[in-house]
Amino acid sequence: MDLEALRTTALGFVETHKAWAPLFAGVCAFCESIAFLSLLVPATVILIGIGAIVGAADIPLWPVVLAAGTGAGLGDWLSYAFGRHYGESVRRMWPMRNHPEMVARGEAFLARWGALSVALGRFVGPARAVVPLIAGMFGVRPLPFQVANWTSGYIWAFVLLAPGAGLLTWFRS
Repeated sequence: MDLEALRTTALGFVETHKAWAPLFAGVCAFCESIAFLSLLVPATVILIGIGAIVGAADIPLWPVVLAAGTGAGLGDWLSYAFGRHYGESVRRMWPMRNHPEMVARGEAFLARWGALSVALGRFVGPARAVVPLIAGMFGVRPLPFQVANWTSGYIWAFVLLAPGAGLLTWFRS
């Protein structure tokens, strides 16, 4: 299945099964935030589409935002834990071994911004799932990581979902 077909199927599912929108948004955000899985799932595009469906179908926005933020936070937490557990050996794993420049850029970003790089990286496509992994690899302390992770996860979810939901509501008025 190509990415366009996956996107179309996912959005069709949410439109048909509105009650599942929060759970589906949470799973998409989780997939988008896991270091290796994010390469396979076009979750950002799907979440923006879910935002539009939320606005068009009168689905309550906040449960969807909370679920997506929770999924994003859990995905980053898992990537961080993976990096902490495996440390430097992550460099030799796929896809990192094929893209050492990605690790080097993430490392430089982390060195410059510290735990704040987790929050900033969430809003930069390729860095979104890699920065938490690298933060774990290089021993960012858990508390600063989690504060940046959870705060940015909920803000990111709102930024992706609210425009579609709000703009469609505004246009219908």
